Amino acid sequence: MSLDVQITFDAHDAPALADFWAAALDYVVPGPPGVALEPGADPWPAWDVFLERVGVPVEQRRSKAAIEDPQGRGPRVFFQQVPEEKMAKNRVHLDVRSVAPDLAGDARMEALEAAAERLVARGATRRERFEPDPPLETGFLVMQDPEGNEFCLG
Repeated sequence: MSLDVQITFDAHDAPALADFWAAALDYVVPGPPGVALEPGADPWPAWDVFLERVGVPVEQRRSKAAIEDPQGRGPRVFFQQVPEEKMAKNRVHLDVRSVAPDLAGDARMEALEAAAERLVARGATRRERFEPDPPLETGFLVMQDPEGNEFCLG
């Protein structure tokens, strides 16, 4: 049996980065423990109420966040606030691979470009495009999330 993995991001604004990655991965921000949210409801007001009720100081309420795969297949992604700046290229990054899984050539790159435009509108930065080079390279885009973490659309 394989081990369960959680991916953790250091962040300045954990909820904002969680919202970005939820959109990028088609994940959801879960509601607080014991709180049932309506489908599509904004979870952050429920978290504010919960955190106040359990006594979390106001200055710590945006220090952590998480997103989850609604089908329960993918790993949980956790975001934790840190004071330091990102200093260099990340040595581990996410490849978002389900953007154009059955497409090739120009059709694949058009689908990747459309996904990139959607994420740029949410704060991502488009860095570089790598063209298909068969038989081994199908083409991909290098991006950065709103806090500068690199990822690929492929």
